[in-house]
Amino acid sequence: MDTDRGTGTDPLMARARLLWESLAGVPVSFASRGGPTVVTAPASALAPPGWLGTVLLGDAAVVTAPSDGVAHTVRRALTGVATPSLTDPGAVAGVLPVAEVLGPATLAYLSGDAFRPSPPGAGATDRLPPGHGDLVRLLASVSEEDAGECGLDEITSPAFAVRDGGTVVAAAGYRDWPHGTAHLCVLTAPHARGRGLARRVASAATAHALAAGRLPQWRARPAASRRVAWALGFRELGSQLSVRGVQSPTIS
Repeated sequence: MDTDRGTGTDPLMARARLLWESLAGVPVSFASRGGPTVVTAPASALAPPGWLGTVLLGDAAVVTAPSDGVAHTVRRALTGVATPSLTDPGAVAGVLPVAEVLGPATLAYLSGDAFRPSPPGAGATDRLPPGHGDLVRLLASVSEEDAGECGLDEITSPAFAVRDGGTVVAAAGYRDWPHGTAHLCVLTAPHARGRGLARRVASAATAHALAAGRLPQWRARPAASRRVAWALGFRELGSQLSVRGVQSPTIS
């Protein structure tokens, strides 16, 4: 993970931070000193409703809490936690009551000059509209966890797909996020994995996003997904963790 570049000299980091500041739902900014910035943000998009959401980018983190009481508890608890550990479930569980976690997921971004597309000989991709029946069938062929993780059913861009015997076995597209961000969504059927198809379809979707002037974002937990992003030139700038179970303190 790249944590050494500050926003003053790194436009990619600046754009990523601007995105997540807007998703917090309240005025907030990433501060590089003095621990995480913890704010009360019931409508935050950093986590599911009622959860604690943490996004770490570079050497700074923003944490959104569903209430003032939870925010107060979290500020006190995270005082002694090193910034790089703020999205480590074990470190967070050591200082806060945790019932459930989502993540951590790495956050990677791509500038046009760093893009490494699939080689020309990798093969062409089909272009399908969002919600196409072949995409629905691909989603139905994988586990519920894989289907939810990939987000292919939420794309707003065209889907770029590879077929095997007429059946779509890999597809990628992106969902439009705020501030011109393209959130990449990639899925390969289990029996077709390990053949470079994820890179091929993701390359086509990424090229489409860059041509439209968008900032490609890759959010991933599995190591295999992170390797695909790296192969295309994405740079890991941070990570995200969501926590359920932190409650407001009881006042007697």
